[in-house]
Amino acid sequence: MATTNPTTLSLRVDPMIKEGLCRLAEIEHRSFTNMVEVMVREYCKQHNVFLPEEQSFFSSESQ
Repeated sequence: MATTNPTTLSLRVDPMIKEGLCRLAEIEHRSFTNMVEVMVREYCKQHNVFLPEEQSFFSSESQ
């Protein structure tokens, strides 16, 4: 299976938001980045926003 290189995303947030994310990540035993990814995926799922699966997304790209 092909793997993708992650892309960089820079955000400016209120320090309290960052602190909250850090605490959540620690509670969930996740990295800060992984916590943000999980939250975005869950939010998209709740709002019926389609995120292509890695394998199917890249399989269709090469055709």
